[in-house]
Amino acid sequence: MLSGKILYAVHNGTYVLKLLGDVRMPLCASLDSFLDRMFSDPGMTSVLIDLTQTTGIDSTTLGLIAKVAVFLREHFDRKAVLMSTNPDVNRVLNSMGFDSVFIILEYTPDSPDFLAELPETTASEQELTCKVIEAHRVLMDLNEQNKEVFRSLVDALEMEQRAHS
Repeated sequence: MLSGKILYAVHNGTYVLKLLGDVRMPLCASLDSFLDRMFSDPGMTSVLIDLTQTTGIDSTTLGLIAKVAVFLREHFDRKAVLMSTNPDVNRVLNSMGFDSVFIILEYTPDSPDFLAELPETTASEQELTCKVIEAHRVLMDLNEQNKEVFRSLVDALEMEQRAHS
């Protein structure tokens, strides 16, 4: 299975995120750090997320992507655009309720040549656990089905976190 990579670009206030390959939890610290910087950019106006070359994506990554939808809705009253042509990825997006918080386009865009790879961010196991919990809480807030699906995982992670505190 391909390992994942995340590329990005910024142009006139529009942020582009392109997820390549199998994007999983080990990339969440880098993605979460990038999102924090993006959300604090006063010039940010919109976000385009390209999943057309994504072969797999886990729930932690989906939760971080959902943070983008929540941020744009709360601060700009608009939806982010998400592009995906993989039927398996599209099925996951729809089952998580992404079709209600994103504009989802099912075609391959012209990819900008100026995409750069996200800088790697290292995080401790405790920091990663916090990011996983936060990402799943965002997913849970999207709809009742997600609440039911992820409640036991979040409860278990929080219990483990308290035991190590």
